[in-house]
Amino acid sequence: MKLVDRFLKYVHVHTTSDPHSNTHPSSERQKNLGKMLLDEMKEMGVKEVTMTSFGYVYGLIPSNTTKKVPTIGFIAHMDTSSDCSGEHIHERIIENYDGKDVVLNQEKNIVLKTSEFPFLKEKKGKTLIVTDGTTLLGSDDKAGIAEIMTVVEYLFEHPEIQHGDIRIAFTPDEEIGEGTDHFDLSLFPCDFAYTVDGGEEGSIDIENFNAASCEVTLDGINIHPGSAKGHMINSLLLAIEFNSLLPVHEVPSQTELYEGFNHLNDMKGTVQRTNMHYIIRNHDLKKFTAQKEDFIRAEHFINEKYHQNLCHVTIEDSYYNMYDRLKDHLEIVEIAKKAVISQGLTPIILPIRGGTDGAQLTYKGLLCPNLGTGGFNFHGPYECITVEGMEQCASIILSIIQEVEKK
Repeated sequence: MKLVDRFLKYVHVHTTSDPHSNTHPSSERQKNLGKMLLDEMKEMGVKEVTMTSFGYVYGLIPSNTTKKVPTIGFIAHMDTSSDCSGEHIHERIIENYDGKDVVLNQEKNIVLKTSEFPFLKEKKGKTLIVTDGTTLLGSDDKAGIAEIMTVVEYLFEHPEIQHGDIRIAFTPDEEIGEGTDHFDLSLFPCDFAYTVDGGEEGSIDIENFNAASCEVTLDGINIHPGSAKGHMINSLLLAIEFNSLLPVHEVPSQTELYEGFNHLNDMKGTVQRTNMHYIIRNHDLKKFTAQKEDFIRAEHFINEKYHQNLCHVTIEDSYYNMYDRLKDHLEIVEIAKKAVISQGLTPIILPIRGGTDGAQLTYKGLLCPNLGTGGFNFHGPYECITVEGMEQCASIILSIIQEVEKK
C-alpha cells in the first residue's frame, strides 16, 4: 500500500482523545485504529503483536542478522487532539501545489494563507494535503503511524536489508498527556527508541518543555445584587484578579524558542464558583519551578486579601525536558542526524514548545528523541502535510535502522 493511501485510511478513523474522561484509554474509539493496526501487522508478518486492555499496540520485527545489533523502537500515537474536530474529515489533495493561498472552504471563507504560514511557499511543486477547514487533518500523529507501518511493510518485502530486533508501539491518549501512563516497557525491551511525532521532515527533537497543569478554583459568595454591598464576592472577578497577578508577558502569544509561558486554556464559572485551567511550560527547570511558585503566591495573596480561603491552587507536573537525560547519550541523536543527511536534508534541531511520549519515556529509562513526520499547523483546521515530506520521513526511519545495523 502506498504511504499516502495508508495515511488517509488512518485519518478517516475517528480517534479523538477525551481530556475529561477517567478511563484508559480515554475514548474507546482509539481501539478501532488499534485493532486495524493489529491486523495489518499480523498480516505483514510482525511477531509478538498484541493490544493491551489500555489500548496500547506492540509488535516485533525479529532480527535477520547474526551481528549483535542494538534493539531499537519506533513509537507513534493514535489519538488526535480534542482542540478541533477529528471526525468526518474531508481532505483535499493538491498535486503540484502552486505555492499560493489555498481556499479550504469557500462557503465559510476559510483560507490557508501564505502571509500567515510562510512555509507554504517552500512547498511549491509538491503534493499538499489539506482539510476543508472544518476539522483537523490528523497528521499528528497518523502521519507517524503511516510512516512506521510503511517501513515495516518495506522491511518484510526486502529481507536483504539486514537489521536487529525492531520494536513497534502505538499509544493512546498522547494528546491529553497520558500517552505513557500505561506503557508497558516489558513489552517494549529496547536499547533506545524514537517517537515519530514531530513537525517538518528532517527535524530531530531532543529538548522539550518541562510541563505542569494547574487547576485554580475560586469560591465566591453569591448575594442578590440589590443587597450585595459588603457581602458579595464575585468569583468571576476573583478569577480576573488572580490572572492579573501572573506575569503579563509570560503567555504563548508573547513568547518563543526557550521562553516559557503560562497558558489559561479553560475557564468556566458563575458568581458562586469559577474554575480555571492553566498549563505551565518552561525548558529551564529552575524557571519552571519559579513559574509554579507564582501561582502559589497569587493564591496566598487572594486568600490574605479577603481573609478567607477563597482560592485553591492544585499543580501537577506532566513531563520534563528530555534533554537533561539525553545530553549524555547524544550518539543516538547522531544516528538520526546521519539518517536525515542521507536523505539530502539538513537536520533541524530546535527546542520544541510542547512535549511527546518520548519525553516521558526518557524519564522512565527509555531514551527516546523525537522525529519529524512532515506535518504543519497541528491541532487545527489549517493542518497540512506533503506526500513528499511523509515519504522522506519514512526514508529517514529506514536509514536509522540501517545506521544502527552498521554499528
